[in-house]
Amino acid sequence: MNATDLLANTLSPDTATRQNATQQLETAFRESYPDYMNMLSTVLVDENNPLHVRNSAGLALKNALSAREAARQADNSTKWLSLSIDQRNKIKQEALLTLASPQQKAGAFAAQVVAAIAAVELPQGQWADLIEVLLGFVNNQANTNLKIATLQAIGFICESIKPEILSLRANEILTAVIHGARKEETSPEVQLAAIHALYNSLEFVRDNFEREGERNYIMQVVCEATQNGSVPVQVAAFECLVRIMSLYYEKMGLYMEQALFGLTVVGMKHQDERVALQAVEFWSTVCEEEMELALEASEAAEWGEQPEIESRHFAKIALPEIVPVLLLLLTKQEEDADEDEWNISMAAGTCLTLLAGAVQDHIVGAVIPFIEGNIKAEDWHRREAAVMAFGSILDGPDPNNLTPLVNQALPLLIDMMADSNIHVKDTTAWTLGRICDLLIVTIKPDVHLHPLISALVSGLQDNPRIVANCCWALMNLADQFGFYVEDDQENAQTGPLSPYVDGIVQALLRVTESAGNESNFRTSAYEAITSYVTHATPDVIPVVQNTVLTILQRMEHLLSIHNQIVGVDDRNNWNELQSNFCSVIIAVIRKLGDGIQPLADRIMTLILQLIQAAGKTSTMLEDAFLVVGTLAAALEANFAAYIPAFLPSLYPALKAHEDTQLCTVAVGIIGDISRALGEQSAQYAADFMTVLLENLRSDVLNRNVKITILSCFGDIALAVGPGFEPYLNTTMDVLGQASQINPNPLDYDSIDYVGELRKGILEAYTGVVTGLKNTEKALLLLQYAQRILELINKCLSEEDKDDAMMKLCYGLIGDLADAFPGGQLKQLFLTPWIASELRSKHRMSSDTKKTLRWARDRVKNATQ
Repeated sequence: MNATDLLANTLSPDTATRQNATQQLETAFRESYPDYMNMLSTVLVDENNPLHVRNSAGLALKNALSAREAARQADNSTKWLSLSIDQRNKIKQEALLTLASPQQKAGAFAAQVVAAIAAVELPQGQWADLIEVLLGFVNNQANTNLKIATLQAIGFICESIKPEILSLRANEILTAVIHGARKEETSPEVQLAAIHALYNSLEFVRDNFEREGERNYIMQVVCEATQNGSVPVQVAAFECLVRIMSLYYEKMGLYMEQALFGLTVVGMKHQDERVALQAVEFWSTVCEEEMELALEASEAAEWGEQPEIESRHFAKIALPEIVPVLLLLLTKQEEDADEDEWNISMAAGTCLTLLAGAVQDHIVGAVIPFIEGNIKAEDWHRREAAVMAFGSILDGPDPNNLTPLVNQALPLLIDMMADSNIHVKDTTAWTLGRICDLLIVTIKPDVHLHPLISALVSGLQDNPRIVANCCWALMNLADQFGFYVEDDQENAQTGPLSPYVDGIVQALLRVTESAGNESNFRTSAYEAITSYVTHATPDVIPVVQNTVLTILQRMEHLLSIHNQIVGVDDRNNWNELQSNFCSVIIAVIRKLGDGIQPLADRIMTLILQLIQAAGKTSTMLEDAFLVVGTLAAALEANFAAYIPAFLPSLYPALKAHEDTQLCTVAVGIIGDISRALGEQSAQYAADFMTVLLENLRSDVLNRNVKITILSCFGDIALAVGPGFEPYLNTTMDVLGQASQINPNPLDYDSIDYVGELRKGILEAYTGVVTGLKNTEKALLLLQYAQRILELINKCLSEEDKDDAMMKLCYGLIGDLADAFPGGQLKQLFLTPWIASELRSKHRMSSDTKKTLRWARDRVKNATQ
């Protein structure tokens, strides 16, 4: 079978034909990669081949070069770079030739192939003339398709490659892209491709944005494009403005005054919803930026500093123009709108919410007249819009200013839960949920609680969307009153919800009896039950106990019918219910603590059955393991009886190296068991350490799991204390090697990863030092002290260290000093950097300051 037929068969409607062809291609990719790539390239470039086959070849080529997962991307890159120069040049040349194809879609796929090759080669310093070649194509006035595909390729390249790699060609790329985006360009397709390319290049033309003349020209071209005759070009131009505002807020003052205020307000009223959505998104972005700047200004003020960028308060200035438009857009709801489909009324509601956060109290006066004028309107669109507007402005203004409004509105909103229109009821339930979440102090138990709960419980029998929002409101009620009571009265025996808890939980349990889960309402009910369990006061503990009995009965029933479940939907439903059961059981265990002991046997029996039934369904196993970890923490030493039965289920999960999340949870269980059993866990330490060290050597295991393993070493060491001696040298060698890994300063992912890795190492060292100090084995730490302090110095020297990192570092300094109060490490602790750090003026939380003061005191003892 030739290559064209094979690719055509991968698109066949016949399942067997399609699977057979796909399998042949996968085999070719694995076993004869050079021939495979050459074949695809030959098909792509051949104008005689059918378009759908050429597109298939282009997609396969791109997928052979790029991947979302880092490990697979690295593998694909290695494969490509292993080809000979001639083989690579042939494929690159054919991809470039295809950019000029008369068939635009073939050129678009070729653009993706060119970008995928560039993403591999340019960071390696290869294909040095690519940008020059592409710029030459853009300037080719004779071939419109070539210009379009080339601009697409440039856009894809800018999107996939770090700005630093292309910074030297930024001027040329920007010139070519802007030239294609100008209003003088006669082809809307070229303009669209150019604006998309500009969007992707905005981050690395930062230097151009610093120069006023160039910035003015870029902004002129983009603003003119918002008035283009082509709607797709207008949409792309507004998308560009959104990104420009996000990246270059501080440069936007002049343009906001001269053009952007007017353009975006008109754009929000555009008859084509695609344009209006982007214009609304522009103001959402302005609000997000200004909320972030307000937060930074507040933090800077705490330290007596000036913020790097000051807010220009664009949202506050534009308030009189944009609020009326947003309120009008709120009334554009569609009767049968799909809740998952983003539309203009949803966008307006989101923007209004962000606007409230940005302008705070100023939003109230601008919106209240609309609410008062429409909340009793006959037209449901206006009624629902009024309720949505009210719910949207609850987060931002001073609660004291909102309290009288909420007190006035609450009785009306509660009555509106019986509205004749489903959309009004849905939004009302959401608004009540927002009040419960954000303004719990406005809900007076003796006035509002009974009618509010009655309305929400009645709503549990309504449409699934309304049920989901009522569950959310009831959950917020439990969470916020729970936090309020816990903060206000440490040993409170009762709370304002106590008289209602039993009735609410029973109503929620009735909701969870449903066979379906439309709009996620059944899951929402279980989440609400979990909140009522979590915040249960002592007087409603019997409700918690009865609830867990109901859940355990349901779990037993589901496990008993496990073998009868055959369909995929039924299996997913079964898994989802078991996950919900596990969440409630975890909350009950945490609430009852060691009071769960009478039910522990039953719970462990069911969990072991669940693990058996789950097979290789990792999400089920994760949930089951989390129950085990929680039970171990509650029972502590009494958990020992269950370990022999549980460990055979744990080890396969620890060895499931390809399943990142499951392996992470399994490693966490080792920490839970070690902490629960303390010194008793020494009998399992050898097996635990063996499997964890094997995992560290795995080439398949995700590197983030390895960080969790390092931290787990600390848990084991802390639990077994002096019993950790047999594993000390190996552990310290592993930690020492990991400490040598430094980030690539140009790679943000690398910087983040090394930061988390170092936290894991510090946690491990903390466990080891704390486990051995105050024991006869403390002297074993002497040989490692300098290495530990060198890592701490490296961590504290980083400019972008966070509060968690500083706390770990200071705590470990204190622990090490505490381990040797007799002066054995005096010289190490007298090094200048330690004295400097212990007088640190870094920004830090009060908790970290406390740790710093403690460390300073410990070091003082260790150096006297």
